[in-house]
Amino acid sequence: MLASIQPLPQRDCSVPTLSSELEQFFFDQDRWLTGEADDPTTAPAPPLDPPQPDQRRKVTLSDLLDLAGERTFGFLFVLLAFPSALPIPAPGYSVPFGIAMLLLAMQLLLGREEPWFPVSWRKHGFEVGQVRRVLKLGLPWLRRIESISRPRLTPVCTSVVGRTVIGLAIALMSISMMIPIPGTNTLPAMGIFVTGFGLLDDDGAISLGGLVLCVCGFVLSSSILLAIVFGGTSLVDIVKEALGR
Repeated sequence: MLASIQPLPQRDCSVPTLSSELEQFFFDQDRWLTGEADDPTTAPAPPLDPPQPDQRRKVTLSDLLDLAGERTFGFLFVLLAFPSALPIPAPGYSVPFGIAMLLLAMQLLLGREEPWFPVSWRKHGFEVGQVRRVLKLGLPWLRRIESISRPRLTPVCTSVVGRTVIGLAIALMSISMMIPIPGTNTLPAMGIFVTGFGLLDDDGAISLGGLVLCVCGFVLSSSILLAIVFGGTSLVDIVKEALGR
């Protein structure tokens, strides 16, 4: 008798997706108005004109941590890698976000359950308008990944060995993102983004795909650095010489 085929677990449609949460959080007009009074005893004056972009406050790391809730590591890896993973210029994101993800990756390696950031980092922010421009371009790609994501091969994301490998790979890619040389940012950020998304949904298959991208990012970044140091010699050339070809 043929063994019965067990269907793959499907995504629970009642649970909000990351893309829908980000869209609701960042595109809620009332959330980012600065007309609200800081002093609770003072009533804000009603706006006479529609709010302009410069009337919106910045989104801070504390905002993102509140949005992440209990999904901190995977959520933050996805969100922090998002701007640099897109095939568009993202000036000002790679270095600070790379530093933040390196700190997160080190904590993942140490087995922490919740991330820690200095208080000064939690107050650092970016203009909401810049974040919105990135999200408008990136949300369709995020929805494509969400459509195929589901819990599977979970030990890749939950075991000590799996999280150690993921933490080490993200740490290396974070360092690559901080190198101010064209070509060392996008592919490593894509590796972090995909790996982090698998970590977010306990989808080991997606995380393994992200680790493959991390390996590709490491090879590309190493090749670019070697080409600069040795005057045009790439990693491929070094391997060919070692093989006697």
